[in-house]
Amino acid sequence: MKASYVKPFLVATLVVLADQAIKIWVKTHMYLDERIHFLGDRGMLRFIENNGMAFGMELGGELGKLTLTLFRIVAVIAIGFGLVHLIKHKYHRGLIMNVALILAGALGNIIDCVFYGKIFDYAPWFHGRVVDMFYFPLIRGTYPQWFPFWGGTEFEFFSPIFNLADAAISVGVIMILLFQKRYFKQETPEPVSTNSEVVEE
Repeated sequence: MKASYVKPFLVATLVVLADQAIKIWVKTHMYLDERIHFLGDRGMLRFIENNGMAFGMELGGELGKLTLTLFRIVAVIAIGFGLVHLIKHKYHRGLIMNVALILAGALGNIIDCVFYGKIFDYAPWFHGRVVDMFYFPLIRGTYPQWFPFWGGTEFEFFSPIFNLADAAISVGVIMILLFQKRYFKQETPEPVSTNSEVVEE
């Protein structure tokens, strides 16, 4: 494998391995909704499982679950080919590394969906649940009474519970959005003058 391919695929592999190591540890050492605090009440491991997309969003029903898993598989194959294309055509290294993060995140969650149901003996192939654990409820409070729609109700920031794969996808997407001008900058050739030289007699 050429050197230019090694680093992005190595990064993707390390992210997937780290993601799976954390998930398997959580799955085998914690019970559902158990919490292990490491930043007091502002940061903790909280073991949950979800049937759907990143940060606990879902696509309902058994058919929805299977459809989502198959879509993920197609998406990760497409991202993989896209990454090879970017490397082959020497795109910006930052873009390549961020796509590698997205690939790793997508693959990390696919592993849960495809294999975990069988490995942990609770569902057939392709119907596994994604393991989430990172929880950072940084701000808690109550909306003021005058606040539209939610006045008087409690709010929490940051409420999603996520895993390393979700984080890798989010970082990759956000970095591409932030630096898209740099990543997709094209060299514009200098304009060629159409004026012919005037030769004085």
